[in-house]
Amino acid sequence: MATDKDSMKNILIVALSVCFVCSVIVSGTAVSLKPERIANKALDRNKNILIAAGLFEKGVTAESEIDGLFESFEIRVVDFQAKRMLSEQEVADTGIDFGRYDQRKAAKDPATSVALSTREDIASISRRANYAIVYLLKEDGELDRIVLPVHGYGLWSTLYGFISIESDGNTVSGITFYEHQETAGLGGEVDNPRWKGLWPGKEVYDESGDVALRVIKGAVVPGSANAKHQIDGLSGATLTSRGVRNLIEYWLGDQAFGPVIKELRGNT
Repeated sequence: MATDKDSMKNILIVALSVCFVCSVIVSGTAVSLKPERIANKALDRNKNILIAAGLFEKGVTAESEIDGLFESFEIRVVDFQAKRMLSEQEVADTGIDFGRYDQRKAAKDPATSVALSTREDIASISRRANYAIVYLLKEDGELDRIVLPVHGYGLWSTLYGFISIESDGNTVSGITFYEHQETAGLGGEVDNPRWKGLWPGKEVYDESGDVALRVIKGAVVPGSANAKHQIDGLSGATLTSRGVRNLIEYWLGDQAFGPVIKELRGNT
């Protein structure tokens, strides 16, 4: 015969008590570590912006230098619907906090984003946030580089990264992808420094102002007519290569950052 302490009632009480205590500990830990997580997230974002801009070299640049280097950037907000950058007062009116604004989260909320039609959605992102934060690298008060957040679907996942463009608004200075789940050794080669090293010096737009930058199938033929607009495809990763090509075409096109890049070109 079961004793009182072995009764189903006591077993449930003990189990629920343990679950309650554990949940309190986990919740408390999560709350206490939240400021640190936010700081680490911001540090990682700043680091990837510096990588795209060519200001951070792994093994050479110290992590402690990130904040200082990042101070060279002017942070601006782009209104995609208005097709322009907002003034400081307009940003204040939107309530956007540079340190906390999450474009990915905003894109999921119908109140802060728009749904893209099949024709528009070449990057397979479904929705686009109304606002995006861009980073302008200034040198002696003059625009030096433009760093833009980009994302789009590859083979297995959405690739998130930054692309940096020279002050001429056309020449690529760097690119990096900081989050994806593409196949290691194939689509995962978007992280390969050798492949990323093919981007600097390439030109985004053709003479008509259309996005001409492409990740092609196979290798670029040196000296060919379109070589300045072409990047070698990732071997064995056709769909990932196509995804990168599509996200570049979308985010640097008229539906996204294209008008802002043209505005900046006109001001240099």
